[in-house]
Amino acid sequence: MTTVPLSGRERLMGAVLACALYLQLGWVVLLVPSLVLRLEAGFGQSDASFGFLYFAWWSAYTVGALAGGWVTERIGRRPVLVVSFLASGVLLLAQGITADWWVFLLLGIPRSFGSGAVDSGGTALMLDLYPEGRGRALNAVHLFFAVGATAAPFVVGALDGAGVAWQALMTGSGVALLLIGAASAFTPMPDGRHYRAAASSAPPGSPAPRPERRLALRPPILALALAIGCYIGTEMGVSSWLVRFLDHAPLVVATGALGLFWGGLMLGRLASAAFSDRFNHLTLAIAAALLAGTSLAAAVLVPVLPVSVALFAVVGFACGPIFPLIMALAGERYPDRAAAVSGILTGASVIGSIVVPPLMGFLSEAVGMSALMLATAALSAACAGALILNGRLK
Repeated sequence: MTTVPLSGRERLMGAVLACALYLQLGWVVLLVPSLVLRLEAGFGQSDASFGFLYFAWWSAYTVGALAGGWVTERIGRRPVLVVSFLASGVLLLAQGITADWWVFLLLGIPRSFGSGAVDSGGTALMLDLYPEGRGRALNAVHLFFAVGATAAPFVVGALDGAGVAWQALMTGSGVALLLIGAASAFTPMPDGRHYRAAASSAPPGSPAPRPERRLALRPPILALALAIGCYIGTEMGVSSWLVRFLDHAPLVVATGALGLFWGGLMLGRLASAAFSDRFNHLTLAIAAALLAGTSLAAAVLVPVLPVSVALFAVVGFACGPIFPLIMALAGERYPDRAAAVSGILTGASVIGSIVVPPLMGFLSEAVGMSALMLATAALSAACAGALILNGRLK
């Protein structure tokens, strides 16, 4: 990887871009789950239909995350971010003006592909900008994802009560993406390319470099991929269906619970950004995963609505540090492959989104949303187990 020397001001500009990137990404990811009851009614669709939508969109997100890391290492970070932002903005605008369910669904596939590329690109950008404090840097930037995700359900609930149509929220979000895409064209940043040393420069008798594709098959990366996939399965299972789980409550209460979940997650990342580098990253991530699973099971089982809502905020707080800490662990193991490991783990993380939210939609009528929420709590325990395994691998 080339190292582009940046001044302190230029590095700050890159960090601001990364924060804006994750702010809008958190907003967009929570926009449809916050609107799910209105969209089901407006398009005349069921939970199963939205299960299929989540499957299609998160599959595209995964491919985009993997492709984004691969392409960045070859052509550079800036063109990947600019094209991804601009295309996603145009597609979101189109989704906001369509009245056809299948057009809405299909437009979301390439838009999700672009969002996946943006997600892996933003993490790699921070890894390259701040190699000396990865835990703090990644928690700080992913804090802004939580800010956007926290704002979405509260804003949706408030504007729905004021009679604002969902189409206005979609088109306004598209305009914001276009503006950030334009800003990314002019912001200083490390290029993110990876150059292999020429074979002729290697010392005589030294082994040939490993093929790049084998990075994803190394046991530590596989363990981290399993951990992050289980974690995202928990996070997105709750995010995608919490409003539906609380459909017996007024919409403003259900969206408020989702907002509190993400508000707790935001506070968890804020606290972790301040203190995570003082502790062992692996130990902290394991403890957070176990607390998240325990709190989620309690939130589902408690019979008192206000207590349940409060516990979802605790779940969010525990979830906050997990994703950035896993990314930091990967960056510490492979410090010269930030774009590649970010793409691999972002892609692995979204597998949790491909499997869990769609499956919950397909099974909701047969099994019940309460049982499915308990299953997402078990995924947090699986995340902790995969992290323990990672700690034992060399």
